Amino acid sequence: MSDTAAVAKAAGRARPPLLLVEDDPELGPLVAEVLGEDYEVVLLQDGLEGLAAARSGDFEVVVLDRRLPGLDGVGVVRALRSAGVVTPVLLLTALGAVADRVEGLDAGADDYLAKPFDFAELAARLRALRRVHGAEEAVIAIGDWEFRPASRLIHSPYEGRRVLTETEANLLSLLAQHADETLTRERILREVFPSGDSVGTVDTYVHYLRRKTERDIITTVRGRGYRLGLL
Repeated sequence: MSDTAAVAKAAGRARPPLLLVEDDPELGPLVAEVLGEDYEVVLLQDGLEGLAAARSGDFEVVVLDRRLPGLDGVGVVRALRSAGVVTPVLLLTALGAVADRVEGLDAGADDYLAKPFDFAELAARLRALRRVHGAEEAVIAIGDWEFRPASRLIHSPYEGRRVLTETEANLLSLLAQHADETLTRERILREVFPSGDSVGTVDTYVHYLRRKTERDIITTVRGRGYRLGLL
């Protein structure tokens, strides 16, 4: 599948998934209703439940209240970043002091909006976060997997997102750019590993990619090299 076709396929997907964690019984449903015009919103009211959901990697953006039962918003963000979850997070809070904003941002939040807020501003900030974090970047479809080369994210149809290393992403990007070709190990080595490693390094990184995704995502063509699988 070409890059253009992959992007077209992605454009036809359902609304992007958004996790909203807000325990206010009036504000939470209202925010969910407004954002539901553009997103597939999951609303939770407990910090620990929000953390478990966000760790799945199934959401393109998280909107998180600062004060939550179970675990507060700062604690949720800190736990997500410690676990390697890179999903952008916007904190909502009634605490508007500079020190509170700094604490949230230092914990790993990407943006901060004080209550009361304008819904148009919230929507604009979410659009900006998705642009900055690559949620609106080109998507390459590899079977049921969705690969975002710029942000090095690959979305599993089964278990959320995985973050690839720069070398893993470069290898998968090269195979995707030549989806109808079989590339020799020597060519892959030359284009992805300019430091002059041995061809065995190519096999090692193919193994790494398969371990993070599934074996059939890259096809071994015996005696010739590798090509993109799941086409």
